[in-house]
Amino acid sequence: MALLPTTPDAGAPPSPGLAGFAPESFFAPESFGVVGFGRMAQALLLPLIDGGLVPATGVRAVVGTAASAARLAAQHGLAVATDPTEAWQAPVVLLAVKPQLLAAAAAAAPGTAPPGASSGTAPPGAIAVGGGRPLLISVLAGVTLARLQALFPAHRIVRAVPNTPALVRQGLTGLAWGEGIPAEQQLWVRQLFGQVGEVLDLPESQLDAFLALTSSGPAYVALVAEAMADGAVAAGLPRALALRLAHRTLAGTAALLQEQELHPAQLKDMVASPGGTTIAGLRQLERAGVRSALIEAVVAAAESSRQLA
Repeated sequence: MALLPTTPDAGAPPSPGLAGFAPESFFAPESFGVVGFGRMAQALLLPLIDGGLVPATGVRAVVGTAASAARLAAQHGLAVATDPTEAWQAPVVLLAVKPQLLAAAAAAAPGTAPPGASSGTAPPGAIAVGGGRPLLISVLAGVTLARLQALFPAHRIVRAVPNTPALVRQGLTGLAWGEGIPAEQQLWVRQLFGQVGEVLDLPESQLDAFLALTSSGPAYVALVAEAMADGAVAAGLPRALALRLAHRTLAGTAALLQEQELHPAQLKDMVASPGGTTIAGLRQLERAGVRSALIEAVVAAAESSRQLA
């Protein structure tokens, strides 16, 4: 596993992009397709546009309905359509549809590459990346590289697992690489996800567990925050104040654990004094099986992800 830096050192030269060029010099109009322009795709793409890594005029996004296309086009000033043809002609395509729409997306993609073109020739209707096949970046949960390659044989494949804190640029993304992706293209993909948080290279076998912890985890944390706020309301605090305090407590605790590199048990013991209020509360949590429930939630989410493959 490798943790990739997400912000350059002060004074460092710009990182090279595709084919050895800076990312902004590589892209031309109609050069970045987005198939499924939902919240996660927007969270990933808009920082790239803001940072000049992708020109707004070069984006071709696809959504399911004309009403959504019109709304998103007006909101972001981008070309958004229901016809995926132009999106699939781009040299780089972000695939962010719902899993049940995967087959339909594959049917609309360019056909298989000609015989003998496994590494050097783009399929009909697609623009090559650096002289090779176009690049497909999938953020679909549980869909393996092998399945993606079978569905999109004309593309090189990257599998990415981002999480919802990417919406506020505090995300985590795990990447697993298909075959034949040059180092300069890998660098650009890391830059893409580095705009919204930390990036890790992982073996594909670890992505299901990564998803269960980082992608499903925000829902578990939100449930804990809600429950803590409910407890505070039951103890006498107003609802709005209880929610604000619960959120701030979780954020501050996470910062303390990370910045001081504490094991969670160390922080728990720092707070829980003998015979005090915290140990009384912890006793109730252990009695209710909260620790075991959270363990099993992560394991169940990982298994569910494996079953999607």
